[in-house]
Amino acid sequence: MPTAHRRHAVTETDDIAAALDAAREVWPELADKPGALLRRLILTGEEALQARRSTAAEGRRRAVERTSGILSGVYGPGYLDDVRQDWPE
Repeated sequence: MPTAHRRHAVTETDDIAAALDAAREVWPELADKPGALLRRLILTGEEALQARRSTAAEGRRRAVERTSGILSGVYGPGYLDDVRQDWPE
């Protein structure tokens, strides 16, 4: 079928065959369409990656909130000016 999109060739190695077998169990209506199964697997994988990325970002956000202000009051007024006096010109 003609297309303007890039095409990708995938060799059905043992691990790809196992993934296709698992996909056939989840999407039996696509059992005889390996291209459609691969597409569904790829899109499902992309969704999982997005969820993982979102979970990681949420964890970082919670860490920032948890530690926000933890060092308040540790450095007194004029601390940076005192440190900068030791810097070479």
